[in-house]
Amino acid sequence: MSANPSPQAEIKPSLTLKRRLNAPPEKGYAAWTDPAKISKWFGPEQIVSVDAEADVRVGGRYRIIMHTSDEDHDVSGVYRQVVPNEKLVFTWAWKSTPERESLVTLTFKPDGTGTILTLLHEQFFDESARDRHQHGWTGVFDKLERFLA
Repeated sequence: MSANPSPQAEIKPSLTLKRRLNAPPEKGYAAWTDPAKISKWFGPEQIVSVDAEADVRVGGRYRIIMHTSDEDHDVSGVYRQVVPNEKLVFTWAWKSTPERESLVTLTFKPDGTGTILTLLHEQFFDESARDRHQHGWTGVFDKLERFLA
């Protein structure tokens, strides 16, 4: 008799967020791929400053360090898919827990003069990690919306 886990046991939590941006897809895409732009808006509200680097090509790496008044949050990963102004897929791993790599997919869909931005963040370690990221990503989307206004 085998002790294989059920397929259900392998499913990891994921998160999907959507936001309409008052900017065309190319502006939204540039905000996510230009390090000078990333450093102006990325991170939830408590972030004081951001250092960003990005080699936006399949196999290229990015790193974002978000600074609060008392600590740094350092995340990095590798671009898996790059379709300018339409889609970005990249791995996501915190420096503090590199073994907990997850996957982020961003899609930019034209919507009149704006964009519907969809973020799918998959393969979370557990539901607690997903919930913390939901809070963080919501703050990121709020700041992105203001940056592009």
